[in-house]
Amino acid sequence: MNSYIGWIGGKKQLRAEILRRFPSDIFRYIEVFGGAGWVLFGKEKKSKQLEVFNDADGELINIYRCLQHHAQALSEELSMLPQSRELFFDCAAQERVRGLTDIQRAARSLYLIKMSFGCDRGTFATAKRGLDGMLADFSAVQERLKGVIIEHLDFERLIKIYDRPDALFYCDPPYYGTEKYYRAQFTPEDHQRLANCLHSIKGRFLLSYNECPETRALYPGYTITPLVRSNNLSQAASSYREILVQNFS
Repeated sequence: MNSYIGWIGGKKQLRAEILRRFPSDIFRYIEVFGGAGWVLFGKEKKSKQLEVFNDADGELINIYRCLQHHAQALSEELSMLPQSRELFFDCAAQERVRGLTDIQRAARSLYLIKMSFGCDRGTFATAKRGLDGMLADFSAVQERLKGVIIEHLDFERLIKIYDRPDALFYCDPPYYGTEKYYRAQFTPEDHQRLANCLHSIKGRFLLSYNECPETRALYPGYTITPLVRSNNLSQAASSYREILVQNFS
């Protein structure tokens, strides 16, 4: 199934390449930088497999938790929000105030994602948009999220908690040079910290990154597969070079 939202850096185009590299013998599956969840939603759900979804963006995680437990209430709340520039910026302001319920917060966050240019939650999109398609997907999203552990942790702590020999960590961190597009801060030190953490795990990892000297230098000796996809962040170039890094064959 597809994700219910667009997202900067979403893996819609690459998820088939990512999923076909997953080992078949994993008991724990952990998405460290979940985002729109394109890989999770495209992955086969196995009854005896532990699934964990994590992201550093608290507003995004609140959406996932509301979809998991209160999908109908969230749909009803969102359906009352008409397309409006004034309302869009009211919702943006309300993300930073106290007093809203989790469902109200989630509805406003979803509204900002759906109604913004490039899903940046800050720029009102003038193109014709609607919420009906997204509302129709909520029941399927809720069903897929059943049994998934939803976390809101720093990536290093998350990896240490769930690391086992039978674990697979899929990591899709902010890419080098694109960190400004994300709300959650990610620094050059964080890129190094992630590499250090993955170098020492007991389990397996698959990592998606942009192709550049900095990313390759962080993972010497690992299996690195170059990929090319269309560029959705800039009109300056029609293609974008990426790599998949893994510590297993």
